[in-house]
Amino acid sequence: MYETSGKLKWIGDVQSFASGFTKREFVVTTAADKFPQDLKFEIVKDKCALLDPFAVGQDVAVSFDIRGNEYNGKYFVNLSCWKIQGSAGAPGAPARRADAGSAPGLAEPSPEDLRGAWGSNDEPPF
Repeated sequence: MYETSGKLKWIGDVQSFASGFTKREFVVTTAADKFPQDLKFEIVKDKCALLDPFAVGQDVAVSFDIRGNEYNGKYFVNLSCWKIQGSAGAPGAPARRADAGSAPGLAEPSPEDLRGAWGSNDEPPF
């Protein structure tokens, strides 16, 4: 099991084959190294729908396996995705703003919460 994160660069259409096999490919640009890398992943069978809530340019985290095989004396490597999440952790979740200072999962305080002991009076308590 491997994981990487980056920005969605391209999402392909679902490809169906005569055998009933389906697959969908997508590319994620990672910035973990000095030079950004474009990594092509594939999702197969019923997991093709995992990409539906995502859009190009969105930050994602991808969990995948490396698959290798030989065919007619040539060797191939595929990055087989089995889980994809938006940057906030939920599939298709919008990217969180970098300046959001609150802890994850906490709701924004209401005006009443901000008033605290002051109540409806706008005067400070001192």
